[in-house]
Amino acid sequence: MSEESQAILKLGVPKGSLEDATINLFERAGWKIRKHTRNYFPDINDPEITASLCRVQEIGGYIAAGILDVGITGLDWLTEGGHEDKVVHVADLVYSKTSNRPCRWVLAVAGDSPYQCPQDLAGKRIATELEGLTRNYFKRVGVDVDIFYSWGATEAKVVEGLADGIVEVTETGTTIRAHGLRIIDEVMCSYPVIIANKEAWADPRKRAKIDQLTLLLQGALRAESLVAIKMNAPASNLDAILEMLPSLNSPTVSPLRDEAWLSVETVVNIDVVRDLIPRLREAGAEGIIEYALNKVI
Repeated sequence: MSEESQAILKLGVPKGSLEDATINLFERAGWKIRKHTRNYFPDINDPEITASLCRVQEIGGYIAAGILDVGITGLDWLTEGGHEDKVVHVADLVYSKTSNRPCRWVLAVAGDSPYQCPQDLAGKRIATELEGLTRNYFKRVGVDVDIFYSWGATEAKVVEGLADGIVEVTETGTTIRAHGLRIIDEVMCSYPVIIANKEAWADPRKRAKIDQLTLLLQGALRAESLVAIKMNAPASNLDAILEMLPSLNSPTVSPLRDEAWLSVETVVNIDVVRDLIPRLREAGAEGIIEYALNKVI
């Protein structure tokens, strides 16, 4: 094997619920991943990286074994597989298939059941895909239950009378409520993490590439919640306008040809823009421009 091929970084991309969100994140970070319909080895526009689509449940094991150098998996499945100490936890990337919020593994029961807390489920049947973490959870709260693996449609297990409770993943709780279930406790908060093989992490060339990936992925993710605003501000009311502007550091203020006006530019959280722009207009700002950001480092 040539020295060049040994330096190529083997990347694991999660297949399944995180697949589209992850590929979109990579594209915003600068890497285009193009899938093929008949195999699990997509193209990526970087000669220093090869990519594999893998189930998120498997990526931790592949990286621990050195089959892959780096990848994105869920903190939940990393813990469930017992691989936390076998890999390098490089960074957190808090996003999900539909939002930039972490997901939760919760304990849920039928809405009309008498169960109000984990202790009420002593001796009962619990269905879940996350058997190891569920066992540890009930051990931690001191409750003896019968845990069995669910091969899917976990919410229906309670409805069908196959289980008294479930431990299931949710972002908003909407699906759980739609099945007539009620959440009584949170088992674990989870989100995607970048993990690396220990030998790859110790290789200076691969470490540099992993650092590059991490920096730009985090920058692209951070940019999703921010926008840039630029405006012309009257010099006579500059202080009042600057007081309205939150920013990463401080707004940029530049002189214009007309000394009565200044150019002001800053980056703000996207959630405040709808209230901020009318206030800026009232304070005399003109030519207000809002534009999206690709990466914020």
